[in-house]
Amino acid sequence: MSSASASELETGEIMPDWVRPIVKESLSERAYRELRLALMRGQLRPDTRLRLRPMSARFGISATPMREALLKLVAEKALALDARGSVVVPRLTLDQLLEIRAIRTDLEGRAAAAGAARESAEVDVLEAIHAQISQCHASRDFARAVNVNTEFHLTLCKIGQMPILYEIVELLWVRCGPILSHLYDDGVPDWEPHPHRRIIDALRDRDPVAARDAVREDIERGGSGLFAHVRAAAKG
Repeated sequence: MSSASASELETGEIMPDWVRPIVKESLSERAYRELRLALMRGQLRPDTRLRLRPMSARFGISATPMREALLKLVAEKALALDARGSVVVPRLTLDQLLEIRAIRTDLEGRAAAAGAARESAEVDVLEAIHAQISQCHASRDFARAVNVNTEFHLTLCKIGQMPILYEIVELLWVRCGPILSHLYDDGVPDWEPHPHRRIIDALRDRDPVAARDAVREDIERGGSGLFAHVRAAAKG
């Protein structure tokens, strides 16, 4: 029989084995969050190999917490192991991309509709973010445009105040983020007004239907470059 601590004996309760003292965020957790954010923002491209020791050196941590961070993302299918056991950024198949698009359309549309049903000061934040995207388009800084576009969509989901939905959407962005480097392969879509502008207007007008429709247009029409890239890659 294992011995109990004095406090446990006093209360007559034996603490279960899984209980551990709460400590500050670990190095592996911090590395995990940084990598996850880089994936979401399209800063890590498909087929990028993440070698353990160079990554450890870059983060300034030892190999053990770095390995833990990488394997956690592998478990979430945000990263993958190749035939040699190396960690790589995976490619999405056409079917996977279509499925992610369908789920995003549904969930982000729901978040936008929920946001339109209530008043929120964060609509001004959305408008400022979209202004940054327009500036990126004008200067043809497409790498930054991808980053800011991610911020726009996740901010929109936060406005909906549906935290479980937000967690799911964020994971979808982690999965599809690497391919976003090809978002502008077909150039800047020629649309007026931009769906983001329609989303913002719908939120201000408290119009859930218009907000949902604008999200659908943005996701379905705005991703044409991604689908063109995936189809071309599938043909070899």
